[in-house]
Amino acid sequence: MNEDRGDLHVAIIGAGMGGLACALALAKHGIERIDVYEAASNLGFVGAGIQLAPNMGRILERLGCWESIAKEATEVKVASIRQHSDNRELGRVDFSYVRNEYGTPHMVGHRSSLAGGMYNACKEEKAITFHFNSFCDIKSWTPRPEFTVTPREGTPYDVFADVVLAADGIKSSVRPQILKELGTDAEVIDSGQSAYRIMLTREQMASDPEMLELLEADQVIRWIGERRHIIAYPISNKNIYNISSTQPDIHFASAPSATYTTRGSKTDMLDNFNDFCPLVQRMLHLVPDQDLCEWKLRVHSPLPTWVRGSVALVGDACHPTLPHLAQGAAQAIEDAGVLAVVLSMLPDRSSDSINEALRVYERVRKERAETLIDLAAASCKALHLGEGAAKEERDKQFAALKIKAGPSPDKYLDAEVQKMIMGIDIMEVARNEFLKAFGID
Repeated sequence: MNEDRGDLHVAIIGAGMGGLACALALAKHGIERIDVYEAASNLGFVGAGIQLAPNMGRILERLGCWESIAKEATEVKVASIRQHSDNRELGRVDFSYVRNEYGTPHMVGHRSSLAGGMYNACKEEKAITFHFNSFCDIKSWTPRPEFTVTPREGTPYDVFADVVLAADGIKSSVRPQILKELGTDAEVIDSGQSAYRIMLTREQMASDPEMLELLEADQVIRWIGERRHIIAYPISNKNIYNISSTQPDIHFASAPSATYTTRGSKTDMLDNFNDFCPLVQRMLHLVPDQDLCEWKLRVHSPLPTWVRGSVALVGDACHPTLPHLAQGAAQAIEDAGVLAVVLSMLPDRSSDSINEALRVYERVRKERAETLIDLAAASCKALHLGEGAAKEERDKQFAALKIKAGPSPDKYLDAEVQKMIMGIDIMEVARNEFLKAFGID
Protein backbone atom coordinates (compact mmCIF):
# COMPACT_ATOMS: atom_id res chain seq x y z
CA MET A 1 0.00 0.00 0.00
CA ASN A 2 1.26 3.40 -0.95
CA GLU A 3 0.12 6.34 1.19
CA ASP A 4 0.14 8.63 -1.87
CA ARG A 5 -2.69 6.54 -3.26
CA GLY A 6 -4.97 8.14 -0.71
CA ASP A 7 -8.54 7.05 -0.10
CA LEU A 8 -9.13 5.03 -3.25
CA HIS A 9 -12.84 4.53 -3.90
CA VAL A 10 -13.77 1.34 -5.75
CA ALA A 11 -17.33 0.69 -6.93
CA ILE A 12 -18.33 -2.86 -7.87
CA ILE A 13 -21.39 -3.53 -10.00
CA GLY A 14 -22.78 -6.98 -9.22
CA ALA A 15 -22.60 -9.15 -6.10
CA GLY A 16 -22.21 -12.57 -7.66
CA MET A 17 -19.10 -14.71 -7.26
CA GLY A 18 -16.84 -12.19 -8.98
CA GLY A 19 -18.24 -9.13 -7.22
CA LEU A 20 -18.09 -10.69 -3.76
CA ALA A 21 -14.56 -11.94 -4.33
CA CYS A 22 -13.45 -8.51 -5.59
CA ALA A 23 -14.93 -6.72 -2.58
CA LEU A 24 -13.36 -9.09 -0.09
CA ALA A 25 -9.96 -9.20 -1.81
CA LEU A 26 -9.78 -5.40 -2.05
CA ALA A 27 -10.71 -4.98 1.61
CA LYS A 28 -8.12 -7.53 2.68
CA HIS A 29 -5.52 -5.61 0.65
CA GLY A 30 -6.19 -2.35 2.44
CA ILE A 31 -8.69 -0.58 0.17
CA GLU A 32 -10.84 1.38 2.60
CA ARG A 33 -13.86 2.43 0.53
CA ILE A 34 -15.67 -0.25 -1.45
CA ASP A 35 -19.30 0.07 -2.59
CA VAL A 36 -21.07 -2.95 -4.08
CA TYR A 37 -24.24 -2.36 -6.13
CA GLU A 38 -26.57 -5.30 -6.73
CA ALA A 39 -29.84 -5.30 -8.68
CA ALA A 40 -31.39 -8.09 -6.60
CA SER A 41 -33.13 -7.32 -3.33
CA ASN A 42 -30.84 -9.65 -1.39
CA LEU A 43 -28.31 -12.41 -1.86
CA GLY A 44 -30.72 -15.29 -1.44
CA PHE A 45 -28.19 -17.85 -2.58
CA VAL A 46 -29.44 -20.62 -4.82
CA GLY A 47 -27.84 -22.93 -7.32
CA ALA A 48 -26.38 -26.38 -7.22
CA GLY A 49 -22.93 -27.90 -6.84
CA ILE A 50 -19.67 -26.27 -7.78
CA GLN A 51 -16.09 -27.47 -8.06
CA LEU A 52 -13.57 -25.77 -5.80
CA ALA A 53 -10.21 -26.14 -7.49
CA PRO A 54 -6.89 -25.34 -5.74
CA ASN A 55 -6.39 -22.12 -7.71
CA MET A 56 -9.64 -20.90 -6.15
CA GLY A 57 -9.01 -22.35 -2.70
CA ARG A 58 -5.54 -20.82 -2.47
CA ILE A 59 -6.93 -17.30 -2.98
CA LEU A 60 -9.89 -17.79 -0.63
CA GLU A 61 -7.53 -19.11 2.03
CA ARG A 62 -5.56 -15.86 1.80
CA LEU A 63 -8.82 -13.94 2.09
CA GLY A 64 -9.74 -15.77 5.29
CA CYS A 65 -12.97 -17.47 4.20
CA TRP A 66 -11.79 -20.82 2.83
CA GLU A 67 -12.07 -22.76 6.10
CA SER A 68 -15.82 -22.28 6.45
CA ILE A 69 -16.40 -23.14 2.79
CA ALA A 70 -14.19 -26.23 2.84
CA LYS A 71 -15.81 -27.47 6.05
CA GLU A 72 -19.01 -28.38 4.17
CA ALA A 73 -17.29 -29.53 0.98
CA THR A 74 -16.01 -32.93 -0.15
CA GLU A 75 -12.37 -33.47 -1.04
CA VAL A 76 -12.17 -35.23 -4.40
CA LYS A 77 -9.97 -38.33 -4.25
CA VAL A 78 -10.98 -39.91 -7.57
CA ALA A 79 -12.49 -38.84 -10.89
CA SER A 80 -14.16 -41.57 -12.92
CA ILE A 81 -15.24 -41.52 -16.58
CA ARG A 82 -17.98 -44.05 -17.36
CA GLN A 83 -19.80 -45.31 -20.41
CA HIS A 84 -23.30 -43.90 -20.28
CA SER A 85 -25.16 -47.06 -21.26
CA ASP A 86 -23.67 -49.66 -18.90
CA ASN A 87 -21.80 -47.73 -16.18
CA ARG A 88 -18.52 -49.30 -17.34
CA GLU A 89 -15.48 -47.32 -16.22
CA LEU A 90 -13.53 -46.01 -19.21
CA GLY A 91 -10.94 -44.03 -17.31
CA ARG A 92 -9.94 -43.12 -13.79
CA VAL A 93 -7.71 -40.42 -12.32
CA ASP A 94 -6.39 -40.27 -8.78
CA PHE A 95 -6.96 -36.77 -7.39
CA SER A 96 -5.48 -37.48 -3.96
CA TYR A 97 -2.11 -36.11 -5.11
CA VAL A 98 -3.54 -32.62 -5.58
CA ARG A 99 -3.34 -31.54 -1.93
CA ASN A 100 0.39 -32.34 -1.67
CA GLU A 101 1.28 -31.10 -5.15
CA TYR A 102 -0.57 -27.78 -5.06
CA GLY A 103 -0.97 -27.06 -1.35
CA THR A 104 -4.78 -27.00 -1.42
CA PRO A 105 -7.14 -29.91 -2.16
CA HIS A 106 -9.56 -30.11 -5.06
CA MET A 107 -13.02 -30.06 -3.51
CA VAL A 108 -16.68 -29.97 -4.51
CA GLY A 109 -19.31 -28.00 -2.65
CA HIS A 110 -22.54 -26.04 -2.84
CA ARG A 111 -22.67 -22.72 -4.67
CA SER A 112 -24.56 -21.17 -1.78
CA SER A 113 -21.79 -22.21 0.60
CA LEU A 114 -19.14 -20.56 -1.59
CA ALA A 115 -21.11 -17.34 -2.11
CA GLY A 116 -22.32 -17.28 1.49
CA GLY A 117 -18.81 -17.78 2.83
CA MET A 118 -17.53 -14.81 0.84
CA TYR A 119 -20.55 -12.65 1.71
CA ASN A 120 -20.23 -13.36 5.43
CA ALA A 121 -16.54 -12.45 5.25
CA CYS A 122 -17.43 -9.23 3.39
CA LYS A 123 -19.87 -8.24 6.14
CA GLU A 124 -16.99 -8.36 8.62
CA GLU A 125 -15.11 -5.70 6.63
CA LYS A 126 -15.88 -2.06 7.54
CA ALA A 127 -14.63 -0.95 4.13
CA ILE A 128 -17.45 -2.73 2.26
CA THR A 129 -20.97 -1.32 1.84
CA PHE A 130 -23.69 -3.20 -0.06
CA HIS A 131 -26.45 -1.40 -1.99
CA PHE A 132 -29.26 -3.78 -3.01
CA ASN A 133 -32.13 -3.08 -5.43
CA SER A 134 -29.71 -0.86 -7.35
CA PHE A 135 -29.36 -0.68 -11.13
CA CYS A 136 -26.27 1.02 -12.57
CA ASP A 137 -25.59 2.81 -15.84
CA ILE A 138 -22.13 4.13 -16.74
CA LYS A 139 -22.05 7.81 -17.75
CA SER A 140 -18.30 8.40 -18.13
CA TRP A 141 -15.14 6.28 -18.05
CA THR A 142 -12.36 8.65 -17.07
CA PRO A 143 -10.71 10.51 -15.37
CA ARG A 144 -13.10 9.47 -12.58
CA PRO A 145 -15.85 7.13 -13.76
CA GLU A 146 -19.39 8.31 -13.16
CA PHE A 147 -22.49 6.15 -13.14
CA THR A 148 -26.16 6.56 -12.33
CA VAL A 149 -27.69 4.35 -9.67
CA THR A 150 -31.41 3.76 -10.01
CA PRO A 151 -32.93 2.18 -6.90
CA ARG A 152 -35.91 -0.10 -7.40
CA GLU A 153 -37.81 2.31 -5.15
CA GLY A 154 -36.37 5.78 -4.90
CA THR A 155 -34.75 8.59 -6.83
CA PRO A 156 -31.81 7.97 -9.19
CA TYR A 157 -28.49 9.46 -8.11
CA ASP A 158 -25.02 9.78 -9.60
CA VAL A 159 -21.86 8.28 -8.15
CA PHE A 160 -18.22 9.07 -8.87
CA ALA A 161 -15.53 6.51 -8.10
CA ASP A 162 -11.83 6.12 -8.79
CA VAL A 163 -12.35 2.61 -10.16
CA VAL A 164 -15.45 0.76 -11.34
CA LEU A 165 -15.40 -3.04 -11.58
CA ALA A 166 -18.29 -4.47 -13.60
CA ALA A 167 -18.96 -7.94 -12.26
CA ASP A 168 -22.50 -8.00 -13.61
CA GLY A 169 -22.46 -11.41 -15.25
CA ILE A 170 -22.94 -12.82 -18.72
CA LYS A 171 -25.88 -10.44 -19.27
CA SER A 172 -23.64 -7.50 -18.31
CA SER A 173 -25.01 -4.06 -19.10
CA VAL A 174 -21.53 -2.53 -18.90
CA ARG A 175 -19.92 -4.82 -21.50
CA PRO A 176 -22.01 -3.56 -24.45
CA GLN A 177 -21.41 0.03 -23.32
CA ILE A 178 -17.64 -0.52 -23.46
CA LEU A 179 -17.85 -2.25 -26.82
CA LYS A 180 -20.07 0.49 -28.25
CA GLU A 181 -17.44 3.04 -27.23
CA LEU A 182 -14.92 0.98 -29.21
CA GLY A 183 -17.21 0.65 -32.22
CA THR A 184 -17.44 -3.12 -31.94
CA ASP A 185 -19.43 -5.86 -30.25
CA ALA A 186 -19.00 -9.40 -28.97
CA GLU A 187 -21.24 -11.90 -30.65
CA VAL A 188 -23.23 -14.15 -28.34
CA ILE A 189 -22.29 -17.72 -29.20
CA ASP A 190 -24.97 -20.34 -28.82
CA SER A 191 -23.32 -23.58 -27.72
CA GLY A 192 -26.32 -25.61 -28.85
CA GLN A 193 -26.36 -27.09 -25.36
CA SER A 194 -28.45 -26.79 -22.25
CA ALA A 195 -28.11 -28.21 -18.75
CA TYR A 196 -30.25 -29.59 -15.96
CA ARG A 197 -28.96 -28.98 -12.44
CA ILE A 198 -30.32 -31.43 -9.92
CA MET A 199 -29.77 -32.04 -6.23
CA LEU A 200 -30.91 -35.27 -4.57
CA THR A 201 -31.00 -35.49 -0.79
CA ARG A 202 -29.73 -38.37 1.32
CA GLU A 203 -33.34 -39.06 2.30
CA GLN A 204 -34.36 -39.45 -1.35
CA MET A 205 -31.51 -41.88 -2.00
CA ALA A 206 -31.70 -43.78 1.29
CA SER A 207 -33.50 -46.87 -0.01
CA ASP A 208 -31.00 -47.56 -2.81
CA PRO A 209 -27.63 -49.02 -1.65
CA GLU A 210 -25.97 -48.26 -4.99
CA MET A 211 -26.97 -44.61 -4.77
CA LEU A 212 -25.79 -44.37 -1.17
CA GLU A 213 -22.44 -45.74 -2.26
CA LEU A 214 -22.13 -42.81 -4.68
CA LEU A 215 -23.10 -40.37 -1.95
CA GLU A 216 -20.45 -41.72 0.43
CA ALA A 217 -17.63 -41.77 -2.13
CA ASP A 218 -15.05 -39.00 -2.48
CA GLN A 219 -15.35 -39.00 -6.24
CA VAL A 220 -16.59 -37.11 -9.26
CA ILE A 221 -18.23 -39.22 -11.97
CA ARG A 222 -18.95 -38.38 -15.61
CA TRP A 223 -21.28 -40.66 -17.55
CA ILE A 224 -20.64 -39.85 -21.21
CA GLY A 225 -22.70 -40.57 -24.30
CA GLU A 226 -23.24 -39.16 -27.76
CA ARG A 227 -24.02 -35.41 -27.52
CA ARG A 228 -24.84 -35.77 -23.82
CA HIS A 229 -23.17 -36.36 -20.50
CA ILE A 230 -23.86 -36.18 -16.78
CA ILE A 231 -21.43 -35.18 -14.04
CA ALA A 232 -22.19 -35.90 -10.39
CA TYR A 233 -20.63 -35.68 -6.93
CA PRO A 234 -21.57 -35.42 -3.22
CA ILE A 235 -21.77 -32.00 -1.52
CA SER A 236 -22.97 -30.43 1.74
CA ASN A 237 -21.23 -32.88 4.06
CA LYS A 238 -22.41 -35.69 1.77
CA ASN A 239 -26.05 -34.98 2.46
CA ILE A 240 -26.75 -33.94 -1.14
CA TYR A 241 -25.81 -35.60 -4.42
CA ASN A 242 -25.30 -32.98 -7.11
CA ILE A 243 -26.11 -33.96 -10.71
CA SER A 244 -25.51 -31.71 -13.70
CA SER A 245 -26.29 -32.71 -17.26
CA THR A 246 -25.38 -31.39 -20.68
CA GLN A 247 -27.65 -32.16 -23.62
CA PRO A 248 -28.69 -30.66 -26.96
CA ASP A 249 -30.67 -27.47 -26.55
CA ILE A 250 -34.19 -27.92 -27.87
CA HIS A 251 -36.20 -25.60 -25.59
CA PHE A 252 -34.40 -22.30 -26.15
CA ALA A 253 -34.08 -22.39 -29.94
CA SER A 254 -36.87 -19.90 -30.49
CA ALA A 255 -36.47 -17.98 -27.23
CA PRO A 256 -35.23 -14.39 -27.10
CA SER A 257 -31.52 -13.97 -26.49
CA ALA A 258 -32.16 -12.62 -22.99
CA THR A 259 -33.65 -15.95 -21.87
CA TYR A 260 -31.22 -18.30 -20.13
CA THR A 261 -33.46 -20.48 -17.97
CA THR A 262 -36.80 -22.21 -18.27
CA ARG A 263 -38.94 -24.57 -16.24
CA GLY A 264 -37.70 -28.06 -17.04
CA SER A 265 -39.86 -30.99 -18.08
CA LYS A 266 -39.15 -34.25 -16.25
CA THR A 267 -40.64 -36.21 -19.15
CA ASP A 268 -38.30 -34.50 -21.61
CA MET A 269 -35.33 -35.08 -19.31
CA LEU A 270 -36.08 -38.79 -18.98
CA ASP A 271 -36.51 -39.07 -22.75
CA ASN A 272 -33.19 -37.29 -23.29
CA PHE A 273 -31.32 -39.78 -21.11
CA ASN A 274 -33.38 -42.91 -21.74
CA ASP A 275 -30.36 -44.90 -22.95
CA PHE A 276 -28.26 -44.16 -19.87
CA CYS A 277 -27.56 -46.94 -17.38
CA PRO A 278 -30.15 -48.09 -14.82
CA LEU A 279 -28.34 -46.33 -11.96
CA VAL A 280 -28.61 -42.95 -13.70
CA GLN A 281 -32.21 -43.70 -14.67
CA ARG A 282 -33.15 -44.40 -11.05
CA MET A 283 -31.59 -41.13 -9.90
CA LEU A 284 -33.34 -39.08 -12.57
CA HIS A 285 -36.68 -40.65 -11.68
CA LEU A 286 -36.30 -39.31 -8.13
CA VAL A 287 -36.34 -35.69 -9.31
CA PRO A 288 -39.60 -33.95 -8.30
CA ASP A 289 -41.40 -32.50 -11.33
CA GLN A 290 -41.59 -29.02 -9.84
CA ASP A 291 -37.88 -28.85 -8.95
CA LEU A 292 -36.46 -29.11 -12.46
CA CYS A 293 -34.87 -26.09 -14.13
CA GLU A 294 -33.04 -26.03 -17.46
CA TRP A 295 -30.20 -23.63 -18.24
CA LYS A 296 -29.11 -22.55 -21.69
CA LEU A 297 -25.32 -22.72 -22.04
CA ARG A 298 -23.97 -19.64 -23.81
CA VAL A 299 -20.68 -17.87 -24.21
CA HIS A 300 -19.60 -14.94 -26.36
CA SER A 301 -16.71 -14.31 -28.69
CA PRO A 302 -13.49 -13.01 -27.07
CA LEU A 303 -13.57 -9.31 -26.28
CA PRO A 304 -10.98 -6.94 -27.76
CA THR A 305 -10.41 -5.53 -24.27
CA TRP A 306 -11.68 -5.81 -20.71
CA VAL A 307 -10.77 -2.23 -19.79
CA ARG A 308 -12.05 1.25 -20.64
CA GLY A 309 -10.46 4.14 -18.76
CA SER A 310 -10.82 3.35 -15.07
CA VAL A 311 -13.51 0.72 -15.64
CA ALA A 312 -12.82 -3.02 -15.92
CA LEU A 313 -14.96 -6.06 -16.59
CA VAL A 314 -14.78 -9.05 -14.23
CA GLY A 315 -15.85 -12.71 -14.37
CA ASP A 316 -18.68 -13.76 -16.67
CA ALA A 317 -19.01 -10.16 -17.87
CA CYS A 318 -15.80 -10.70 -19.87
CA HIS A 319 -15.00 -14.43 -19.98
CA PRO A 320 -18.09 -16.67 -19.67
CA THR A 321 -17.25 -20.31 -20.23
CA LEU A 322 -18.88 -23.67 -20.70
CA PRO A 323 -18.81 -25.64 -17.43
CA HIS A 324 -16.79 -28.62 -18.66
CA LEU A 325 -13.46 -27.54 -17.13
CA ALA A 326 -15.01 -26.59 -13.77
CA GLN A 327 -13.29 -23.20 -13.80
CA GLY A 328 -16.02 -20.56 -14.19
CA ALA A 329 -16.14 -19.31 -10.60
CA ALA A 330 -12.44 -20.00 -10.06
CA GLN A 331 -11.54 -17.69 -12.92
CA ALA A 332 -13.71 -14.90 -11.49
CA ILE A 333 -11.95 -15.33 -8.15
CA GLU A 334 -8.58 -15.19 -9.93
CA ASP A 335 -9.74 -11.87 -11.43
CA ALA A 336 -10.46 -10.62 -7.91
CA GLY A 337 -7.09 -11.70 -6.56
CA VAL A 338 -5.24 -9.97 -9.39
CA LEU A 339 -7.28 -6.76 -9.12
CA ALA A 340 -6.63 -6.60 -5.39
CA VAL A 341 -2.89 -6.90 -5.98
CA VAL A 342 -2.62 -4.27 -8.70
CA LEU A 343 -4.96 -1.71 -7.12
CA SER A 344 -3.34 -2.03 -3.70
CA MET A 345 0.09 -1.39 -5.26
CA LEU A 346 -0.94 1.84 -7.02
CA PRO A 347 1.57 4.66 -6.49
CA ASP A 348 -1.20 7.29 -6.65
CA ARG A 349 -4.87 7.86 -7.59
CA SER A 350 -4.24 9.35 -11.02
CA SER A 351 -6.36 8.03 -13.87
CA ASP A 352 -3.21 7.15 -15.82
CA SER A 353 -1.90 4.97 -12.99
CA ILE A 354 -5.28 3.32 -12.50
CA ASN A 355 -5.64 2.57 -16.20
CA GLU A 356 -2.14 1.08 -16.32
CA ALA A 357 -2.91 -1.09 -13.28
CA LEU A 358 -6.09 -2.32 -14.97
CA ARG A 359 -4.07 -3.06 -18.11
CA VAL A 360 -1.76 -5.21 -15.98
CA TYR A 361 -4.86 -7.06 -14.75
CA GLU A 362 -5.93 -7.62 -18.34
CA ARG A 363 -2.48 -8.83 -19.42
CA VAL A 364 -2.26 -11.28 -16.54
CA ARG A 365 -5.78 -12.65 -16.87
CA LYS A 366 -7.17 -12.34 -20.39
CA GLU A 367 -5.09 -14.86 -22.32
CA ARG A 368 -5.23 -17.39 -19.47
CA ALA A 369 -9.02 -17.17 -19.12
CA GLU A 370 -9.56 -17.44 -22.88
CA THR A 371 -7.26 -20.48 -23.06
CA LEU A 372 -9.35 -22.24 -20.43
CA ILE A 373 -12.54 -21.34 -22.30
CA ASP A 374 -11.13 -23.08 -25.39
CA LEU A 375 -10.10 -26.13 -23.34
CA ALA A 376 -13.61 -26.40 -21.86
CA ALA A 377 -15.10 -26.40 -25.37
CA ALA A 378 -12.57 -29.00 -26.54
CA SER A 379 -13.46 -31.25 -23.60
CA CYS A 380 -17.13 -31.12 -24.47
CA LYS A 381 -16.44 -32.07 -28.07
CA ALA A 382 -14.41 -35.10 -26.96
CA LEU A 383 -16.92 -36.20 -24.33
CA HIS A 384 -19.83 -36.15 -26.77
CA LEU A 385 -18.42 -38.27 -29.60
CA GLY A 386 -20.67 -40.86 -31.23
CA GLU A 387 -19.66 -44.33 -32.36
CA GLY A 388 -16.69 -44.50 -34.71
CA ALA A 389 -12.92 -44.39 -34.96
CA ALA A 390 -12.60 -41.10 -33.07
CA LYS A 391 -14.52 -42.49 -30.10
CA GLU A 392 -12.46 -45.68 -30.12
CA GLU A 393 -9.24 -43.65 -29.99
CA ARG A 394 -10.68 -41.44 -27.25
CA ASP A 395 -11.58 -44.45 -25.14
CA LYS A 396 -8.05 -45.84 -25.52
CA GLN A 397 -6.75 -42.56 -24.13
CA PHE A 398 -9.19 -42.78 -21.23
CA ALA A 399 -8.07 -46.35 -20.50
CA ALA A 400 -4.43 -45.21 -20.42
CA LEU A 401 -5.27 -42.79 -17.60
CA LYS A 402 -5.61 -45.78 -15.26
CA ILE A 403 -1.86 -46.34 -15.60
CA LYS A 404 -1.11 -42.60 -15.67
CA ALA A 405 -0.10 -42.67 -19.32
CA GLY A 406 -0.70 -39.94 -21.88
CA PRO A 407 -3.03 -36.97 -22.18
CA SER A 408 -6.73 -36.99 -21.34
CA PRO A 409 -9.47 -36.16 -23.87
CA ASP A 410 -11.30 -34.66 -20.89
CA LYS A 411 -9.05 -31.70 -20.14
CA TYR A 412 -10.42 -31.52 -16.60
CA LEU A 413 -8.51 -34.77 -15.97
CA ASP A 414 -5.36 -33.94 -17.93
CA ALA A 415 -2.25 -33.71 -15.72
CA GLU A 416 -0.61 -30.98 -17.79
CA VAL A 417 -3.78 -28.89 -17.86
CA GLN A 418 -4.17 -29.38 -14.11
CA LYS A 419 -0.60 -28.15 -13.65
CA MET A 420 -1.32 -25.10 -15.78
CA ILE A 421 -4.50 -24.32 -13.84
CA MET A 422 -3.58 -25.32 -10.30
CA GLY A 423 0.16 -24.77 -10.26
CA ILE A 424 0.22 -21.02 -10.93
CA ASP A 425 0.08 -18.44 -8.15
CA ILE A 426 -1.77 -15.84 -10.18
CA MET A 427 -1.48 -13.18 -7.48
CA GLU A 428 2.30 -13.49 -7.48
CA VAL A 429 2.28 -13.29 -11.28
CA ALA A 430 0.25 -10.07 -10.98
CA ARG A 431 2.66 -8.61 -8.46
CA ASN A 432 5.65 -9.24 -10.72
CA GLU A 433 3.85 -7.85 -13.78
CA PHE A 434 2.88 -4.72 -11.87
CA LEU A 435 6.47 -4.11 -10.76
CA LYS A 436 7.63 -4.51 -14.34
CA ALA A 437 4.93 -2.22 -15.77
CA PHE A 438 5.61 0.54 -13.24
CA GLY A 439 9.38 0.22 -13.45
CA ILE A 440 9.80 -0.75 -9.81
CA ASP A 441 12.86 -2.79 -8.87
